[in-house]
Formats: sequence, structure tokens, C-alpha cells
Amino acid sequence: MKILKTLTLRGPNYWSIRRQKLIVMRLDLEEIAETPSNEIDGFYEALSETLPSLVEHYCSPGCRGGFFSRVREGTFMGHIVEHVALELQELAGMPVGFGRTRMTGDDGVYSVVFEYIYEQAGRYAGRAAVRLCQSIVETGRYPQEELEQDLADLRDLKASSALGPSTETIVKEAEARGIPWSMLSARAMIQLGYGIYQKRIQATLSNNSGILAVELACDKEGTKNILADAGVPVPRGVVIRYLDDLEDAIEDVGSYPVVVKPLDGNHGRGITINVKTWKDAEVAYDLASEASKTHSVIIERYYQGSDHRVLVINGKLTAVSQRIPAHVVGDGRRTVEELIEETNRDPNRGDGHDNVLTRIVVDQTALKVLESQDISLDTVLRDREVAYLRATANLSTGGIAIDRTDDIHPYNVWLFERAAKIIGLDIAGIDVVTEDITKPLPETDGVIVEVNAAPGFRMHVAPSRGLPRNVAAPVIDMLYPDGAPSRIPIIALTGTNGKTTTTRLTAHIYRQTGKVVGYTSTDGVYIGDYLAQGGDNTGPQSAAMILQDPTVEVAVLESARGGMLRAGLAFDNCDIGVVLNVAADHLGLGDINTIEQMAQVKGVVAETVSPEGYAVLNADDPLVAAMAEKVRGKVTYFSMQTDNPLVLEHVRRGGLAAIYENGFITICEGEWKLRVESVKNAPVTMGGMAPFMIANALAACLAAFAQGVDIEHIRQGLRTFKPSAAQTPGRMNLFNLGEYHALVDYAHNPAGYEAVGAFVKNWEGQRIGVVGGPGDRRDEDLILLGKIAADVFDKIIVKEDDDKRGRKSGEVADLIIEGIRQHNPDCHHEIILDERQALNGALDNAPKDSLVVIFPETVNRTIAMIQERNPKEDDAIATETNGHHSNSEVAEIVSSTPILN
Repeated sequence: MKILKTLTLRGPNYWSIRRQKLIVMRLDLEEIAETPSNEIDGFYEALSETLPSLVEHYCSPGCRGGFFSRVREGTFMGHIVEHVALELQELAGMPVGFGRTRMTGDDGVYSVVFEYIYEQAGRYAGRAAVRLCQSIVETGRYPQEELEQDLADLRDLKASSALGPSTETIVKEAEARGIPWSMLSARAMIQLGYGIYQKRIQATLSNNSGILAVELACDKEGTKNILADAGVPVPRGVVIRYLDDLEDAIEDVGSYPVVVKPLDGNHGRGITINVKTWKDAEVAYDLASEASKTHSVIIERYYQGSDHRVLVINGKLTAVSQRIPAHVVGDGRRTVEELIEETNRDPNRGDGHDNVLTRIVVDQTALKVLESQDISLDTVLRDREVAYLRATANLSTGGIAIDRTDDIHPYNVWLFERAAKIIGLDIAGIDVVTEDITKPLPETDGVIVEVNAAPGFRMHVAPSRGLPRNVAAPVIDMLYPDGAPSRIPIIALTGTNGKTTTTRLTAHIYRQTGKVVGYTSTDGVYIGDYLAQGGDNTGPQSAAMILQDPTVEVAVLESARGGMLRAGLAFDNCDIGVVLNVAADHLGLGDINTIEQMAQVKGVVAETVSPEGYAVLNADDPLVAAMAEKVRGKVTYFSMQTDNPLVLEHVRRGGLAAIYENGFITICEGEWKLRVESVKNAPVTMGGMAPFMIANALAACLAAFAQGVDIEHIRQGLRTFKPSAAQTPGRMNLFNLGEYHALVDYAHNPAGYEAVGAFVKNWEGQRIGVVGGPGDRRDEDLILLGKIAADVFDKIIVKEDDDKRGRKSGEVADLIIEGIRQHNPDCHHEIILDERQALNGALDNAPKDSLVVIFPETVNRTIAMIQERNPKEDDAIATETNGHHSNSEVAEIVSSTPILN
């Protein structure tokens, strides 16, 4: 077997709208392509012995052991790889369950699709599954040590990819409230929300965490001084930088016992408490100095009592935990070492501080703490005798937490909330030492030891004993008070033809509202009035750029087939999902071989519409209209036909639609109609001579209207949007070159050629076409381009793209010529393969009053070559007369003059 390609989907996709995180492997079964599992000797037995837990996979039989029954009866290896990839992740602690395996158009090649939680782990599981199955096929077994290594590697990938427990708690709360989130590419930051409504967190630091407060909290001595000045009880202490000052410092705080800790440490590193002798003080000083970035050490009086962590969020006390240092409890039988091993078997314990609990590590610090209790690893503790292995109570060193939120005295609540405000932290972890948290701090000689920025949440979310506390809820309440919005309007558009023009027109209409619009297209990423990134930007990465921009108030996202197949959509829901049409383009690519499969790809946009949103569907395209069945939100239709039965019935039932009626773009809902604008006042429709542009305008107007854009803004947008080289490069750009005109359009499939042809046929002079097609299209598609060209043009120059996309030079041209000859053997045609030479040849020899139509590979290069010939500027907009236009009127309607907004 051979993995040909692996894709990682991260959003709604062709395979599933709800299961957004999928691995898609293109798997060639090679020599076992025609061999079902029941014909491979011993395969069932070896697989069931290697992964007996696969018995829990129900598969199509729908019962326990269902998958094994399929293997026993005979199923192909792609299906088995899918289930093994899922089970390997399950065994490594990543529960997943969704999978699909489908044949592709290539013999023996399958698309194996399965769910993942962590990207790298999912991709690894796919490779490991192929390895495991291949080994069983070839040798009849998969070595146990290799399986164990696979699972160990998967667990490592999980650990390295997982969010920290505090971050995950906040993210889950955001998800529960429907707030989208994404990981940013720097400093482990998480973005909540989209556009102008975004907030950022880094662990438990937030947008509201002021740098002065964070810096003050990191300065433990400064924090103590500020609190002391406000009358808050804090430990007596001094800061020293040299060992020579240690003895005087101990006397200054009142003699032994003392606490020695780094000035700027964290996670309890370098802290030694209850130091009672000079020898121990010297050792403690060295530990603290080494853990301090500035080698500054705090000497404090040691206060008796238990360690507590108090969490204050947005000025309100949220949770209290009593923390107990890492320890073991004797049973009268086992040694301390054996008790540690037993404690570490707790599945909640792991390495580091990203688990619910942390494993107890036996190191020099632990041994010294044991020694101070006259205990060693070999000591057998009495029943219920406690042996501590750490002096401090940090969970990251193996400590445990007991929830005490309901026990805290009201005076202490007031004191701790006040302390957090004095330091200025929006999220504060306050370390308190007191013998009894149920009594006011002054009564117990208790003190606030530290105030921490970015406090950990896991002790409150998953305490060792007591009630778990939802401490993420007040964080989200602070960032999004009173249900403040977290999402900006998202308008997603797709289709075979017209996407870019409709995207630009929709964005232009929204700009009339005064909002900052971010949009993506095949021309680039635009934010407000400026191009942020040039090039074809119709995939999820470009969409994410818009959604992550803090200035964007509305997102209009062109969503092309390629991006959806490669990675899925960049958003979980959209407010408006527009599907313009589905035609036979790009078939045979990405294992999409039929127009029905292409409709399923395009339908992802419609299916992603939120329940409160609208799907804007082309009622004249049966494949698009059928998408309404899977739409979760509301459905609207647009149609060029006033008597479209689907639209008539939809409107009769009170539905919303847009139609082209009596020369007007018209909105219909129930019994009323609203004339939006005459097409003669909308330059994009070319005075009504380009039906496909009218359809694009219908979709854009309906999308804006459904989203609540004022009708006057829609009208203004229609009137001021021109299909010019500046506003819509490569989309019906007409240039007046004096005695003749040139038209540039990026149409590159049969439907696009036909749409442009409907306009070109209105031209009264000679019509010259410079035609070509992408090399990765099917032979029949290229032949059809030739047939359409022969029907539209009087003279044809056939050229080829610079990028042959796998074909030999002249191969595409020959297929187009074949189509020309099939349709009209007498049509004048010639071949000039180089696009630049073909363009110059057509323009140099264009007769008077002719129209040269260029379908370019490179739009910008073509427009630049035409503009070097100094085209004239036409500013007037012609009015319609007797239902047709002269050539001069067409030239005026389709001005190449840029519109500045």
C-alpha cells in the first residue's frame, strides 16, 4: 500500500459539516486492491489479536463486533485502515469515531477519511494504520513493541499539541456559548470571536490584563510593599542579592523559622519554607538565587497555617482551594517508594503541569524534604502517617487541591477582592497562608504571600476533593459582558462562475453602510480601501486573515472549490451563504469526477449557514436549488425568470426571493415587491446585455437585503460599481482602443465562455476571440470550449497557457481546434501558442468596429499590455433604446475608467 497524499481538514467540508477535523488520505492499495480481507490468510485473526478493542466498532452492522464481522466476511483494506487509524487514537487517549472510505476514479485508490483531535497525531495515526495493516498482510503479525511505540508516540503528540488545562477550560466555555476561537501563530495566544469583536487570551492572561499589573505581580517584593501600604496583611521580609546579607536578613524578619524564595520565580521553583537552621538557610539561598532571573532572594518570616489559592476574576472572588504539598499516606505495609509509585498510577496524574494532577518526582529536593522528617524512601510509614515530598503546595510538583470556596469568611472575600484591585489584575491568583480560612485573616495571623498573574485553573476545575468550579464562565462574562457580540457578519460565496464579481459587488454594497469590509477573492485579500495581500486568496487561510483582523466589521468571503477540498472552510457558521451555479469545471481534480459531486462541494457553503442566517440559492440551477434540503437556516432564491415555479411557490409561502422583472432587480416577499434598481443604472449588468451579470447582481442584492442592509445603500452600491480593470480585473473589462474595442474576461470553462458569449453576440462588428484553456481540464471540456468559441466568434486565435499543467505543448490547442471544426468547419482560426504573441497579433490586426475578446491565463499581464496602447476613457452611461444597444453605447456602458470610493 502507498499513501499518495494526506490532507488535513479543519472546518466544514465535503465529507462532513459537523465533523470538521478530518484527515483525508489518498491510499493506493496496489497489489491488494482486488483482495478482500477474507482472502488474506490469517488477517482477521492477527488483526483481532493485535487490536482486540476494535470489537467496540459497530460499523455498518450497527452492533458490537460489527466491524470484525465485516473483516471476517470480507472488506477492502482502505476500510480497515480507517478503523485502525481511529482505534489507535482512541487507545492513545483521543476519543474519535467518525470515518468514511470511498473509491476514487482511479482503480485501487481510495479516499480514507477519519476524525482527529490533534492534527499531528491524526496524520501519524493514518501512517501507523497503513504500517500495521501492511505488516499483517505481509508477515501475519504486527510486533507488540511497534504497537506500543506507536501509542507512545501518539501520546507524546497529544501532549505536545494539547491546550493547557486553563486555556482548554476557557475555550470549552467559549464553545458552549457559541463563541468561535482559533489559535494564533505566536506566543500560544488564542483568539476568541471574529473581527472587531475578537478578544485574546494567553493561558489566563486576557485583553484586559494590564502590563503594569502583570509586571507588578511578577515583582513579589513590590507587590508586598503596595499591599502593605494599603493595610493588607503580608509577610515581613527583605530582599537580598548576596549570601553575606543572609544572616542580617533573617534577624530583620524576626529570626527562624523563615521562608526563602526567588524574587521573580514561578511554579514554586526555588522556594524553601520553614527553614530553621543556618545550614538549611544557606542551601535554600542557593536554590532561590539559581531560580531567580535577577539572582535576588526574598527572606520572609514563616507563617504557620495551610496554603490556599484564591481566584479573583474581574474583581469578584470566584474560587478558593486549599493546597496540600505532594505527599503519601502510609498503610503500615508499603515503603515510601512503593507508595509514591502507587500514587503516580493515578490516571489523572501526568508529566508537567498540563494534567489534572502531576506525577510526584523523586529528586534531590524530595529527598531533602523526606530527610527533614527523618524519613527515607525505604521507610515503612505507619497507617495514616503522612510523609511530605515537597515543602510547597504547588500542583505542578505533585500537590493536591481541596475546594474551600463555600467556607471562606466574608471579611476575607472583601480583603482578597480588594487586594486584586490594588494590584490591578483582571484575573488574579492570590496565595494565602492561614490556619483557618473560615475566620478573618487578622484573627489567625494569616497573610497574603503573593498575588499572581496568569493563575492556573486546574485546581479549581478539577480539585482532588470538593466541588469543581466553573471558573471560565466569569472570564467569558468579563470579555463578553451581557451577551456582547463575538461574531461579525460573514457572507460566504461560491459557485463555478461569477464568484469574484459577486464577491466584489457584495463587498461594495456593504461598504456603502460605512462599515469596514474585509473580503477575499481571486485577486487578493482586501481590508477597507486597501489590498492587504495580492494573488488568488479564496481558501481558508485567506478567510482566516479577514476573521482575525481587529478592524473588520463585515467579512465577504469568496470560497472556492480547491480550498474547501484541501482544508475545509475557515469558519463554523456563516450568516449568508451564496451559491451562484454549478457547472462542469475542475472535474477530475481532487477526486471530484461528476457534476453532482461538485454540487456537493459547493453545497458546503449553503449547509454552513447558521439557523438564523440565509442561504441564497440560484433557483434556475437545479443542482443549486436542491441544496435547500440540507440548509439549517432560512432559504432565499434568485432567478432570472419571473415565472420560475420554485420561486413563485416559495414567495407564495412568504419566502424571500430576488427576480429580474421588467428590466428591474426586484425583491419579493409574500405579497409585496420592491424594485431595487433598473439594470440600465447598474454598470455591472452592461445595461441588461449580460444576463449572467444580472444574475450576479440579483445574488449580491439579495444577500445584502437578507442581512438587513438598507435598500438605499444597495441602490447606491449598484449604481457605483463598474466592471472595470480597477474594480473587477479580468471580469468583463472593456477597453476603447479607438477604432476597435478589446474585452478581457477570465472565463476558463464552458459555462464561463457561454456567459461571455451571450454578451459578445450583441456586438455588431467582427468578433475576434483569443481563446485557450487550462491544461488540467478534461479533453471533452477543452473540445467544448472550441465548439462554444466557434458559435460566438467570426475569427479565432487559439493560444495556450504558460503553465501546461501536465500536458504537452500544443495538446490543449489541438483539442480546442477539434471542437471548432466539429461545430463550424468554415470558422476562420489559427494557432499562436504564446499568449502574448496571440494577444498582440489580434490587437495589431483588429479591423474597425471589431471586438477582440481575450480569455487570458494572466489577467494583470494582459491588462497591462492593453493599457500600453492607451485606451480611451468612456464616462457616459448609455440609456436603453428599443431593447438593443449600438456598439458605442455598449462601450459607454462598460467603462474601463476606475471608480474611486
